[in-house]
Amino acid sequence: MSSVVTSSYRRTVSDHFEPQDDSDPAAQRRLRGLLEQIDYTAFASNREVVAQMLGTVDVAKFQRLAVAAAHARAAWVAEAVALSQRSHLLGPAEVSRLAHLRSAFEELTEAYEAMRRMVERGYLNCGPAPAA
Repeated sequence: MSSVVTSSYRRTVSDHFEPQDDSDPAAQRRLRGLLEQIDYTAFASNREVVAQMLGTVDVAKFQRLAVAAAHARAAWVAEAVALSQRSHLLGPAEVSRLAHLRSAFEELTEAYEAMRRMVERGYLNCGPAPAA
């Protein structure tokens, strides 16, 4: 899958080949079997690599990432509000700072969603929340 960014919206686009030829059922079954093998290889590879890098995640890790994203969002919007109270056009440095803050928020949000998808797809094990 690839990711397409349009303005500030990121959408995922599937680029899997989908055969349209129905003339040979045996060839179609062989192709589906091969594609299942390929998908399983990708799954196993992701599970191994992701687990090595991230270990087991828990609710506390998700919460820390969510709080970091919330702080980044608040900093971005607070900066925008502060800049809007001035009576002049924004300069390149101000726009750059605002873009940097928005980018930080978007990256943290994407990381949170990616980690959630990793759990959903079985690449990561999600343990119980640590005892308080």
